[in-house]
Amino acid sequence: MNKETDHLLKIIKNRFSFEEEDLAVLRREFDEFYLSFSSNGPLKLVEEKESPSPSYWIVTPKSSHDKIILFFHGGGFNMGSTHGHQDLCQRLSKHTGYSVFSVDYRLAPENPFPAAVEDCIRSYLWLLDEGFNASDIVISGISAGGNLALSTIIALKKIEEKLPLCAVCMSPAVDLTFPVVYNHLKDVKDWINHERLDKVKELYLQGQSPFNPLASPVYGDLDGFPPIMLQAGSRELLLCDINRFRDLAVQKDVKVNLEVWQDMFHCWQIFYSHLPGADASIKSIGGFVKELSDKSP
Repeated sequence: MNKETDHLLKIIKNRFSFEEEDLAVLRREFDEFYLSFSSNGPLKLVEEKESPSPSYWIVTPKSSHDKIILFFHGGGFNMGSTHGHQDLCQRLSKHTGYSVFSVDYRLAPENPFPAAVEDCIRSYLWLLDEGFNASDIVISGISAGGNLALSTIIALKKIEEKLPLCAVCMSPAVDLTFPVVYNHLKDVKDWINHERLDKVKELYLQGQSPFNPLASPVYGDLDGFPPIMLQAGSRELLLCDINRFRDLAVQKDVKVNLEVWQDMFHCWQIFYSHLPGADASIKSIGGFVKELSDKSP
């Protein structure tokens, strides 16, 4: 691992802990921790008061008003918000030319599975009801949000709804059984650990089956999926599962672009202001989306 990445990883581990028992405090600290890596400072978020879940528009001066990234934040299903991910949303808007519509879905443990998935599905259907074309919508998410992006498409397929242009998932949690033992893998060096993953599963599922495709998209019907872009770090804990998902999707003839970024860890895209060169990953997303958009009827 290069020195810059190694140093940043130490900062992340030292500045944030999941040991705080007060959930409200933990959520606030998590958002402020993510936001502290913003290069721009807090943005003026535009709330969409008519949407079925608390949601916000994030745009840049050149963003299209007709093309939308439906974005789901990370945070292990029990933390996170648009507030903490606003810088990432702004960069997605900048590099794709799309407006970002970010959903603050209900969080566990107060609202266990499938509440978050239901909120994400309703948000997509609301955009369609508002007149946006499915082919002009990208569903995207990071970490738990990447899980929700894929789960939403699985659900939309089941109800035979029009599917989005594509999915863009950054460090997605695709299998909540977390089946692979990673401790022996010398390349893994991440800021999340097995204890954190077990807690995520406990709080989110609360005894429900992790094999449900809407909880673990790797067990879903991937036939007929739109194109998918997956990003993972070469050092991150979830890489093996993400590779498994890619392989299964390819078997179903889904167009999948998996990028494994060298020396990167879970959700490195959030920390780009302290990680020289990391913004290239968002630029790559922009290129992927623009290419598909140009080909779309």
